[in-house]
Amino acid sequence: MSTTYPGTTIETTALTKGSSRMLFEGIFATGGITLSQVSVMTDLEPYIIQNWVKRGFVSPPQKRVYSREQFARIVIINMLRESLQIERICGLIRVIGGVLDDPLDDLISDDELYHRYVDMVAEDSIRISDPSSVMVAATGACADFEERVPGAGKKLVRILQVMLYAHSAARLRKSAEEILSAL
Repeated sequence: MSTTYPGTTIETTALTKGSSRMLFEGIFATGGITLSQVSVMTDLEPYIIQNWVKRGFVSPPQKRVYSREQFARIVIINMLRESLQIERICGLIRVIGGVLDDPLDDLISDDELYHRYVDMVAEDSIRISDPSSVMVAATGACADFEERVPGAGKKLVRILQVMLYAHSAARLRKSAEEILSAL
């Protein structure tokens, strides 16, 4: 049985700790990726991605090429957009990332946030219905996080919890709709 990386169409046999980092290394081995490549890997229409850039949710590509940071931002938004409004998602990301085009105010980069999220969901022990299980998983995903700003680790734990609940809600909704369609 295969699964996909959250927010993408990229299939894998299993999510494992560090697998998204290796995936990104392969995708970005030659530099950036084009809009059409982002579109294929996220199943998003190009105009949606361009709209997110226009609205300031994603920074503009350089020379028509998207960086790993931009791709991670797009994937995170895509992963959460079925359960949260895009403005709420971007507000969530701003808590960690600060101003869009200023990496110096980031508590953590978008791609590192995504990798920590994938590492967290790769754990089989998370029980979504148990808040303490979710807290343990989010805290574990932040165990080696080095704070540049006091309190950043606690914010990261909370962000990962929100991401897990929102992504899970979207997956549960999809499952319910599939079952309903089969009736």
